[in-house]
Amino acid sequence: MPEPLKLYLDQMMRLDVAQALRREGYDVMRTSEVGQARSDDYDILQKAIIENRILITLDEHFGDWVILPLSKHPGVIRVKTNPTTSKNIIDLLLPFLSIHSSEECKNYLVILSLKRAKWVHTA
Repeated sequence: MPEPLKLYLDQMMRLDVAQALRREGYDVMRTSEVGQARSDDYDILQKAIIENRILITLDEHFGDWVILPLSKHPGVIRVKTNPTTSKNIIDLLLPFLSIHSSEECKNYLVILSLKRAKWVHTA
């Protein structure tokens, strides 16, 4: 059996999202649990890289290379849903995560919405 995905949830993700992912067996770390509740995007991404965790965010800046250039990283999943309720986030993430590996996500920005998952190679 493959190792569970290691995920890093940014400060926009509520505790109930983390709990739902943990119940499904994912190894989840939240920014607020490691003193990054008020950190900027760059620092959050660096922590995800150091911890070898896929970053999950709602932040659109993770697709803007002028603001935050991406290169080598374990993966970034930007969730796009409206409204951004925990239920909607969980309903998008769980099916996606269940069929993808950490190796597939490496060096990709995935923009995940109800209609599709857009994969952008960043390295």
